[in-house]
Amino acid sequence: MRPRVLLHACCGPCSIECVRSLREEGFEPTLYWYNPNIRPEAEYGARLSSLRAFAEDAGAPLILGGDYGEPFEFAEGDGRCPSCYSGRLSSAARAAAEGGFPSLCATLLISPYQDHPAVAAVGERAAARFGVEFLYRDFRPLFREGQRRARELGLYRQKYCGCGEK
Repeated sequence: MRPRVLLHACCGPCSIECVRSLREEGFEPTLYWYNPNIRPEAEYGARLSSLRAFAEDAGAPLILGGDYGEPFEFAEGDGRCPSCYSGRLSSAARAAAEGGFPSLCATLLISPYQDHPAVAAVGERAAARFGVEFLYRDFRPLFREGQRRARELGLYRQKYCGCGEK
């Protein structure tokens, strides 16, 4: 039996190569959607639709952890991204623990636009708090291939960070 990992997913395109890579390592990823940071509602819906399409195509289970409009607090200034990572990865770590997943990973680790060390640090803290392992992977070398495959699959590809700040 392949070890299960809960993969926090921000969208379909960022999930493609993360899922492939984790499967190549012997893991069986389950996608987890919790992204109340994404604004406006049309953008939220487009990203969720692309993730659903990818999950179905890849035969990957998908857990929905929240809905649009859920309150989401951002810190100001330099703390904005880490506070966003913290809220999302804490929800994923809680879901991993409750679902019996031994580990947690995040598609945020594929983006060259995210603060990679901050994602890793926040993920480690969230996982430790809920008694699961944070499965750190530097997926950034796979980013362009994931984007190419997303175009090939006709998946929606967003133009900005969910909060619109990056």
